[in-house]
Amino acid sequence: MIRRHDMPFGAMVEAEGVLFRLWAPRVQQLEIALSWAGGEKRRPMAGAASGWWHYFAPGLGSGVCYQFLLPDGSAVPDPASRYQPEDAQGPSLVIDPAAYAWQDCRWRGRPWYETVIYELHVGTFTPEGTFRAAMKRLDDLADLGITAVELMPLADFPGRRDWGYDGVLPFAPDAVYGRPEDLKALVDAAHGKGLMVFLDVVYNHFGPEGNALHRYAEDFFTPRHHTPWGPAINFDGPNSRVVRDFFRHNALYWLEEYHFDGLRFDAVHAICDDSHPDILEEIAAAVAAGPGQDRQIHLMLENDHNAAHYLGSGGYRAQWNDDFHHALHVLLTGEKDGYYRDFADQPTEHLGRCLAEGFAWQGQASVYRGQRARGEASAYLPPIAFVNFLQNHDQIGNRARGERLSRLCPAAALRAAVAVLLLAPAVPLLFMGEEFAAISPFLFFCDFSGELSQAVREGRRQEFAAFAHFSTGGTATQIPDPGAESTFIASTLDWTQRSRGPHADWLQYYRRLLQIRRDEIVPRLAGVPGDSGTWHLLGKTGLAVHWRLADGAILSLYGQWAPEPLFLDLIPKGRMVFAQPPEATALLQKKRLPGWGVLCLLDEDAGEQPP
Repeated sequence: MIRRHDMPFGAMVEAEGVLFRLWAPRVQQLEIALSWAGGEKRRPMAGAASGWWHYFAPGLGSGVCYQFLLPDGSAVPDPASRYQPEDAQGPSLVIDPAAYAWQDCRWRGRPWYETVIYELHVGTFTPEGTFRAAMKRLDDLADLGITAVELMPLADFPGRRDWGYDGVLPFAPDAVYGRPEDLKALVDAAHGKGLMVFLDVVYNHFGPEGNALHRYAEDFFTPRHHTPWGPAINFDGPNSRVVRDFFRHNALYWLEEYHFDGLRFDAVHAICDDSHPDILEEIAAAVAAGPGQDRQIHLMLENDHNAAHYLGSGGYRAQWNDDFHHALHVLLTGEKDGYYRDFADQPTEHLGRCLAEGFAWQGQASVYRGQRARGEASAYLPPIAFVNFLQNHDQIGNRARGERLSRLCPAAALRAAVAVLLLAPAVPLLFMGEEFAAISPFLFFCDFSGELSQAVREGRRQEFAAFAHFSTGGTATQIPDPGAESTFIASTLDWTQRSRGPHADWLQYYRRLLQIRRDEIVPRLAGVPGDSGTWHLLGKTGLAVHWRLADGAILSLYGQWAPEPLFLDLIPKGRMVFAQPPEATALLQKKRLPGWGVLCLLDEDAGEQPP
């Protein structure tokens, strides 16, 4: 099967040659430089009053290198390039999507309620750091109980090392990981093993190095809005129609040409758009009317605003739930710096609200945000409208030393948190290596050049100087240099750890919990409505949460979020599904829950009683 997304941007291979198109409304003339195995040529492009330029090259096809030549003689890549073999500022390469023959003809995706996400960075997931190497680990993920792999952003970035959020060419998977057909083979192979594949996309900014759009298409940006990266992308000003089409087509391109099963939209709170519908709503509608007609497509948001209206009928399946992470992180580590300030006083209450209602912050004033109201009511949404996690790229990598949670809290506390993550109805997400308590950190790394590299290094040290641990003694200078290759290498997973000592124990623990989730909980999640959860405190540090599931059964989680034992007033109802530590089952008969203890019960005879 051949998959191709047709769009008005970039280079399109046709039967008689290649059509090149570029939107460059700020230039008066434009040329294209072409090179291939048999020769090279330079030709003027035809323009139009609308700012579109085009050139048709008869007889050429896949494998042709090309660049656009501006009036000052400088060369720029195609902003819709499908491949950059010589990095972000080099020539673009014509790719024929028809050259890859897909094998997953019968794949129609999986329902969202079955989702268990595994987030990974292709470059550090394996020692080789390539798409083909990642393919060799798919069986390990399927055996663990994962149902969806989420790739951190792939858009071509400058240099050889980056998290992916500094991409400048959003249609081109970075060449450091392999060719486009290698990425397609990874998705194809995942589908063959029953795994969905999601892609993280960045529509709130372009990276600070290698973006040439401002030189010929200034209307891609607007001075009306400002972001942490400078002038905002122009989604609602003059000439914004082309800009909106660019990103709408990008979303459809990944879903159609690469057959991804869904997208995660990074930091959408930083997208400035006063239009109605806004760009997020427009993209969701385009996906629903396009590939969403033929198979199951899942769209997710990262949104610090906790804007619940985008979820469910708003077109997006779920939001990454930072509130869940922050509440549990405070309970496990006692950290209260930065955004953890909002969770420092009542972390157990915040956790209860997250588990039962989705967001902890649903319109209250945020101390961390200067008393600004944050969030919208979310209890009306089903629990699977939220993606919960204990660790992800941000929550590990945005720490100064990139420590994983297994290095920050007692093992008993972490085991309790993992049980709640994997047995609660919300969609769980794991970060690569979490399942075997990998020793390797996940540090912030990039590969900028010159002054920008130095500025990033100094900026990161200044950022952490505000944290208590780094504010004295000069320890900020010990923060790893993001631009050093050693920082990237240190972040690479060591897969040999999974079979050794405590790492093997952790792997078995995650595998067991995911099997329980698959057998006991997932079959009861389809159709669970909103307002299905309730919670209440047990003393000062205990928590009970209950959900009525689709078959009428009540799922209950009891947890003691402190090292001391908790004495219960009543013995909980239901069949014991899981207990941590194992002796908690016997202690329950004494109405006692051990420190860092968690119980999971199913009451299948609950009748009409409220959860």
